[in-house]
Amino acid sequence: MDKIGVSKQMSYWLRHDPEDMEMDERGFVKLEDLIEKLSERFPDVTRELVEEIVNEGKKRYEIDNDKIRATYGHSLDIDPDLTADEEVKSLYKGTTSKGAYKMLINGIECRDRNMVHLSSTKDQAEKIGKRRTDNPVILKVDAKSARENGLKFYKATENIYLSSDIPVKYIEKCEDQ
Repeated sequence: MDKIGVSKQMSYWLRHDPEDMEMDERGFVKLEDLIEKLSERFPDVTRELVEEIVNEGKKRYEIDNDKIRATYGHSLDIDPDLTADEEVKSLYKGTTSKGAYKMLINGIECRDRNMVHLSSTKDQAEKIGKRRTDNPVILKVDAKSARENGLKFYKATENIYLSSDIPVKYIEKCEDQ
């Protein structure tokens, strides 16, 4: 079974285009509809495989009763119904040198996603940054100051926080780089 292929297809449908599956305002589709649609491309897919993918480390998906959704990364207009975090002081973004340069001039922008994705630790940001470059630049976001000035941060998973665009005045390059 092509587990990676199944996961990528789930991600696409649940984040960007559910095609003919009915998605509610919070981004959930019926789990049985997703499995049926997956089986058109992956004939051996099972509920157990989908649940295994959901329960893997990154917590990209959430099952609630008999519905499933992506927890972050949407380009679709949905309301993830997350509670604003009131305690996080700093968050991190791993990116390329070119990306860091742009972010230090323009801020961190959502671009083709609904929300900016930030990491709870420098190590997590580095892992994410290494998807695009061998030597990621880690940016630090002063979440405490940003929150005091009206910006909200939402905890999507243990390691991922979401926010709207972040102005440059709350961003700095991590000192140890």
